[in-house]
Amino acid sequence: MELNRNQYMMIGLVMLAMGIQFRRVESFVLNEQATAIIAKQIKREPDVATTFVPSFGSAPPPAKRVIKPPRWLGWMLLSAGGVLMLYSLAMPKPGG
Repeated sequence: MELNRNQYMMIGLVMLAMGIQFRRVESFVLNEQATAIIAKQIKREPDVATTFVPSFGSAPPPAKRVIKPPRWLGWMLLSAGGVLMLYSLAMPKPGG
């Protein structure tokens, strides 16, 4: 599959937006459902030692997972997105 000018521009724009988001946010806190899905995928039980729930016959809710992306990830996405957008402007226009 060959990518054209518009697709390079869109990929660059999405990467640029993700780079801005990763630069603005320090960490992401997942909800219980996403934490349980990730724990199931990596075959690890979620941390339940940090939550105190009295035992009334039900299982304690899984703790929320915190994801801290590395600082360089935002800069990398910003740079790659900018390069792709500039590359798309240098390509010949479609159909002509």
